[in-house]
Amino acid sequence: MNTNVSNDTVRIFDTTLRDGEQSPGCSMSPQQKLVMARGLAELGVDIIETGFPASSESDRQAMALIGREVRTPTLAVLSRCLAGDIEISAKALEAAAKPRLHVFLSTSPLHREHKLRMSPEQVLESVRKHVSLARGYIDDVEFSAEDATRTEIDYLIQVARTAIAAGATTINLPDTVGFTTPEEIGDMFRRVIAGVADVGGADKVIFSAHCHNDLGLAVANSLAAAEAGARQIEGSINGIGERAGNCAIEEIAMALKVRNAFYSFGTNINTPRIVPTSQLLQRLIGMPVQRNKAVVGTNAFAHESGIHQHGMLRHRGTYEIMRPQDVGWPDTQMVLGRHSGRAAVDARLRALGYLLEEDELKLVFEQFKNLCERQRVVGDADLQMLMQDAAASDGYRLASMTISDVGGRANALVELSDPEGNRVAETAQGNGPVDALFGALSAATGVKLELDSYQVHSVGIGADARGEASLSVRHEGVEHEGTGTSKDIIEASALAWLEVANRLRRQRGTGTPTPQEAAAA
Repeated sequence: MNTNVSNDTVRIFDTTLRDGEQSPGCSMSPQQKLVMARGLAELGVDIIETGFPASSESDRQAMALIGREVRTPTLAVLSRCLAGDIEISAKALEAAAKPRLHVFLSTSPLHREHKLRMSPEQVLESVRKHVSLARGYIDDVEFSAEDATRTEIDYLIQVARTAIAAGATTINLPDTVGFTTPEEIGDMFRRVIAGVADVGGADKVIFSAHCHNDLGLAVANSLAAAEAGARQIEGSINGIGERAGNCAIEEIAMALKVRNAFYSFGTNINTPRIVPTSQLLQRLIGMPVQRNKAVVGTNAFAHESGIHQHGMLRHRGTYEIMRPQDVGWPDTQMVLGRHSGRAAVDARLRALGYLLEEDELKLVFEQFKNLCERQRVVGDADLQMLMQDAAASDGYRLASMTISDVGGRANALVELSDPEGNRVAETAQGNGPVDALFGALSAATGVKLELDSYQVHSVGIGADARGEASLSVRHEGVEHEGTGTSKDIIEASALAWLEVANRLRRQRGTGTPTPQEAAAA
């Protein structure tokens, strides 16, 4: 184990820009790689693998851009065990403040026979030769035994001993095809680490795990490797990478943080930067993560079940093992749907400023349940619409309206149901449909409201989208605000206007002083 590295810290080697970019559809331009590298540096990863310089001019350009600007993390590039590749990689690293040359060669029988067509002895000689060559260029050299988990253990120990003797400072034992299990990889790391202990300089070597997710075990296998002595874990943001992807860095970081008492080692990751970094990658490559993705998925801290919501309202620890703010989410989401209970609806209404008595809450909750039969999720705008309906039950209610154009001016006809159940109809003209509408509503209710500001925006998407109207008005010199939601934006505007009018009426009718009366008292 490298004595220069704390035994209670696992280095995070990020390969989003190299292995991650190899995921189909995830390629990035050099400028995009630079933007992502900045994000990774802010996240606090220890090593950033920027690419494979021998494979493309784009990767060489990316390394040059990143090397000039990103100075804190170690910057690594990948190279085959070929003299030409190593020379190109070393040149690409010239701008890096902390360069690492990462060389690899397959070691499993399957790869030796069918991919390399090399004997075990030839592979060992290539490792010795090319690690030595890389060390001649760069002091920090990582060697990866590709397909290590399907390599004979005694031979893998020979490979590691050869690489260390040739100057490798990090030995990576990858699960290249996501084949192994936590128990197997832990045993492999323990045996290899023990098998190289007598090699000169082995006490300063860091062992690394690079696990793929073909069987969904990349994170579990990486944790098992760390338990067995690995002090570097390689992975990518959002787990992107070849085939089913790599170990997800956000999951590793939070597993080691949340379960620190169990593992007794952590990382240097600035965890509140996890979600912003995840979202940055999603924007750059256009590949969103699934909603239920651990840590960074939009449902990771969302609760709809009434039982869960009730528990969360009592104590968040009932159903959350980490705070959303610890990974960069603003807060827990109480998603309201048909599984939600009355306590969650009440809590959300209170957050929106509605304080209801028990009988009022019962009525609104019944309406909420009915709405849930028509749509999967009920948002704040939906709750506000329910409250408008409830508020209008003892006030003016919109029965119908007609907007037309008369001689170049808008004409509005509104029909309202007044508090006693009578129908009231009035018309008005205005400079536009909204001006005419508000004039007709004022005539019908006898309430004079002076408009200060008015906005309309869309709520939701697709067939379920609705218009939300927000207005700020003055009544007798005092400012009031109202909102209305409907499929029709003109109707939403009428509902927003009536919300204010009915609020003013209730204040007078129940003996509650209006703001003007309260100020004068």
